[in-house]
This record gives sequence, C-alpha cells and structure tokens, in this order.
Amino acid sequence: MEIKVHSLKFDADKKLIDFTEKKLGKLDKFYEDIVRTEVNLSLLPEHENKNVKVRVLIPGTEVVVERNASTFEDAIVECAGILKEKLVSAKEKRFK
Repeated sequence: MEIKVHSLKFDADKKLIDFTEKKLGKLDKFYEDIVRTEVNLSLLPEHENKNVKVRVLIPGTEVVVERNASTFEDAIVECAGILKEKLVSAKEKRFK
C-alpha cells in the first residue's frame, strides 16, 4: 500500500512522517485491496490547530476522515481508529 504524506504550510519532520506511515500502514490488515492512502497535515488558527485529513482509495470508492487535535499524533491515531471501522464495514458490504 502506498502512503503519501503532504504537509501544508509547514515542513513535517521525519519522525512525524514515520509515525503516520506506521499507524496508517496497519490499515491493510482490515482491507487488503487499498490502492493508496493520502494524508494531508495542516495547521489551523483554532485552539486544536492540528488538522489531519486521510483519504483511503479502495476499488470503486474512497473513504475520507478528517480530525483536529492539539497534536498531529493524536489526530492520526483518531483517524486510524475511525478508518479501521469504516474499512471493515466497506469490506463486509463488498463481500456480502
């Protein structure tokens, strides 16, 4: 599975990119046919100003999750948990 990480308006360090790839790399356990995963990391002017938007492309559709948190790591973990549930649901529907 290919994971592309884009940081908007800042440069993400290697540690953050590695963390993102590690957490989201586990998604293919729940849906084997993932084509690509795109991650957009951005800063917002609000209190919880770290925004993470994850787009998972699977055959026939895509699953998108977006979360804000005080750290990128927290937002990535939240996104991964929600994506896990959505991918399991999509797999069940596809192979029913």
